[in-house]
Amino acid sequence: MRILVADKLPAASIDHLQRCNFEVVFEPQLKDHPLEEALAAHNPQILVVRSTRVTASHVNAAPGLALVIRAGAGVNTIDLPSCSAHGIYVANCPGKNAIAVAELTLGLMMAIDRSIPDNVRDLRAQTWNKKKYAKANGLHGQSLGLLGLGQIGRQVARRAQAMGMQVVAWSPSLNEEKCKEFGIQYAPTPLDVASNCQILSVHLALKEETRGLVDADLLDRLPNGATFINTSRAEVVDEEALLEALNAGRLRAGLDVFSGEPQTSPSQWEHPLASHPAVYGTHHIGASTQQAQEAIGSAVCDTATEFRDHGRVTNCVNLARKPVSNTRLIVRHLDRVGVLASVLSTLRSDGISVGTMENLIFEGNEAACARIQLRGRPSEAAISLMQKQPDILSVSLLDTSS
Repeated sequence: MRILVADKLPAASIDHLQRCNFEVVFEPQLKDHPLEEALAAHNPQILVVRSTRVTASHVNAAPGLALVIRAGAGVNTIDLPSCSAHGIYVANCPGKNAIAVAELTLGLMMAIDRSIPDNVRDLRAQTWNKKKYAKANGLHGQSLGLLGLGQIGRQVARRAQAMGMQVVAWSPSLNEEKCKEFGIQYAPTPLDVASNCQILSVHLALKEETRGLVDADLLDRLPNGATFINTSRAEVVDEEALLEALNAGRLRAGLDVFSGEPQTSPSQWEHPLASHPAVYGTHHIGASTQQAQEAIGSAVCDTATEFRDHGRVTNCVNLARKPVSNTRLIVRHLDRVGVLASVLSTLRSDGISVGTMENLIFEGNEAACARIQLRGRPSEAAISLMQKQPDILSVSLLDTSS
């Protein structure tokens, strides 16, 4: 099986893939049209990317492409609708960079509180100004608000609690019971988090429901002098609203992500937040530690091997989440060639398509049971036709709406 690796991946991971008998094409600088050309030339079954964008034209360029692996967590750089329309799996490697991002998050908090970058800048300029920099709140006893309590958010919470901080959190699937388990105060809404913290940190995946979630209203709930941290995705924040709050002198910010980030490095680039005196910014390096990259590389290898050897995709992000219908067809049958083919043929004639299907074999290999999730309810005539087949023992329909 051929893999095109179109982004940087640790050398050990490339060696691992080759030892697992993958045909590896390693071209880590591919982007845009050159990536399209490489996909057309190599026609891989698997594409591995990090920050490189995968568009519809890329998907169309490789008819054999079956799996795109994002060597990281966020998949907002991949055209998921196009991949889904072509039956191409998209998988990510969640949690592998959680510790790295958490470490940067705490680093930004400490840098802001102690003005560490400005200290360094003045000393390098041969300026001694202890009076200016001998002022800090300290993090111990501060209230940290978290928007998002997934794997990264939990790692941030653990480290903050070890430093004596109080943590309050909201997450889409979070509840009060789960918060008690983590020793965290539960907030029912993002606004409630902002109203109860001195430092607010964002750890949400970019989805339609989280885009622009941090808006002017939410930022207004933060107390004067609060710190805002974003190491997730720039699009989660209304950057204009954040800029207004910074210009008003109400907030300080630590940002690892910005809209319109350059795709090549080094590049000349301007952004009003990146150059703002109240912002300590970093170059989207949250996941960029050796430990994190080795863990992600290992996860990529595991995902590719599982797909090749068993046809399963670990951490697939573009499969339908909801049942395709509320009807399941249960067919107990003798384990004979052509039985399921006849069932599917009957369903086709009845205009019913299949969502998911499994066939379980009983001991002795004499009988089996097929469980088929349907996109619609077959007619009585279709059920009767199946029941008349000599190798079918029974046919029943199950309502799965509950």
